[in-house]
Amino acid sequence: MVSLEINGKTVEVEEGTTIYKAAESAGIEIPTLCYTPIMEPYAACRICQVEIERDWGKELVTSCNTVCQEGMKIITDSEKVLNARRVILSLLLERCPNVEILREMAIKLGMELPEMVPEEEAETCILCGLCVRVCAEVVGVEAISFAGRGAEREVSPPFDEESEACITCGACFSVCPTGTVKMEDAFGRKVPIDELTVGPPKSIAIPTYQSVPNVPFINTETCIHFQTEGCNVCAKMCEPEAINYEMEDEIIDIDVGTIVISTGFQVMNPSGITRYGYGKFPDVITSAEFEKMTNASGLTDGKVVTSKGEEPKDIAIIHCVGSRDVDTHAYCSRVCCMYALKMAHLIKEKTSAEVYQFYIDMRAFGKGYEEFYSRLLSEDVRFIRGKPGEVTNIAICAEEEGKLIVSCEDTLAGEIRRIPVDMVVLCPAIEARDDAREFGAMFGLGCTADGFFLEKHPKLAPIETASDGIYLAGACQGPKDIPDSVAQGGAAGAAALSLIDRGTIEVESATAMVVEDWCSGCKTCNLLCPYSAIEFDEKIGASVVNEALCKGCGTCVAACPSSAIIGKHFTDKQILAEIEGALI
Repeated sequence: MVSLEINGKTVEVEEGTTIYKAAESAGIEIPTLCYTPIMEPYAACRICQVEIERDWGKELVTSCNTVCQEGMKIITDSEKVLNARRVILSLLLERCPNVEILREMAIKLGMELPEMVPEEEAETCILCGLCVRVCAEVVGVEAISFAGRGAEREVSPPFDEESEACITCGACFSVCPTGTVKMEDAFGRKVPIDELTVGPPKSIAIPTYQSVPNVPFINTETCIHFQTEGCNVCAKMCEPEAINYEMEDEIIDIDVGTIVISTGFQVMNPSGITRYGYGKFPDVITSAEFEKMTNASGLTDGKVVTSKGEEPKDIAIIHCVGSRDVDTHAYCSRVCCMYALKMAHLIKEKTSAEVYQFYIDMRAFGKGYEEFYSRLLSEDVRFIRGKPGEVTNIAICAEEEGKLIVSCEDTLAGEIRRIPVDMVVLCPAIEARDDAREFGAMFGLGCTADGFFLEKHPKLAPIETASDGIYLAGACQGPKDIPDSVAQGGAAGAAALSLIDRGTIEVESATAMVVEDWCSGCKTCNLLCPYSAIEFDEKIGASVVNEALCKGCGTCVAACPSSAIIGKHFTDKQILAEIEGALI
């Protein structure tokens, strides 16, 4: 260990630790523009200068790449240090007067700010070289570099043309301190943010805040390491050394007696409902994005802010976006009303904003839900019964300038209203997963017209399916909230255990049977069987029915062109005898 003194405070650090890291461990902030923990620091900006006391006098050094020594005395905020930072900042501001981070630093140092120049004439790149270094040293593709000399120097791809070497990983974007490097769609389209990420998606991430197990995964298709064999930043930063790039996916065959399907749901992408401006206006967000914003470990530390970083004065929450709509989903998503009320309550707790709830009908159906609705009424949340027609930024009066305007019909007041707000939160529909039908076909499960898995009976057997031993739990069967999902999950688990505990199963008596001598081997029945109960036996040259899987639906009996399949207890003789008995 090395003992040193920073601003009169004794600090002990490991050998090889830089002054910047030592100060950080002691809670002392040193400003910098070019430091990132994923690369070896090289003091390009020199903003991180500090003063150290040596035997022969005092000296200014850059803290990011100067190693601590025993007995070293360091001052991070002496007048000499501050003057050096002011000189550097004045030079940077001369080149880039509009860069916000430079202006903020200058204000902290008591400097006079230069006038901002028109945006089309403004420079934003301070030539720190972080983007060039990360592309070469971390990503390993060298798609960008410096071009030109002197005042003409700039960061550019080779020959100032679109680079084929670029893999659009976003590493340069993530390290740029001034926001000069941007991630944009090649065609200028606004790409909406999905439920899992805020901003450019990372190749290593935890799927959701409440994932079980709560560990990250690596997307090998987008991970830089798996594309270029470079960038092992996550492995370097992981103290438990839990990351192993050599691991491969394994397919394991397990014999089971019962199956509980709980594949969940997905949230509708509201960008298709263009009148609400999602993807067009940065302050139109989804409920999932708002939830992440209010999370204490989120990007805003739990603060409710607009895209400009300001606290909103008015917020609109729009219910049933894509629900109860014949053009999208005719069904009710069930959870939207209550989480919209919860969001309004959080807004009232965290801000002084006015909250407007736009709803069709308030469906507070659960235990304690109506009471919570009444509580929101007493908190001065404004409820407007009417589905908004559009969200626009076109103002028609002074109070609407710079605002988002929600236009709607207030059905209780009987008038058309325009409500100016700073933020709009959309409550999109819960919908079945895109792969639900494909996944269900693997287990012989049917789906409703809305794409959710079909239960055996909606009231008497809501967790069972037509296939014995396969049960449903949660929102894969239909939209439902947490209490209902928990109850259904417990019921499915109990049903699965009871079947295992029984040890034996009862099969259907009215199953199909193939007459081998009549079977032509066309395999039509194999393709049509919804329960995958029929297989073709190459040895006998005919199809065979697995009676444990067959449910006697009769699909194969009706479809067989050779009449080689008979439904037990429903043969022609038996049916004719029943008719004869009924008529005589």
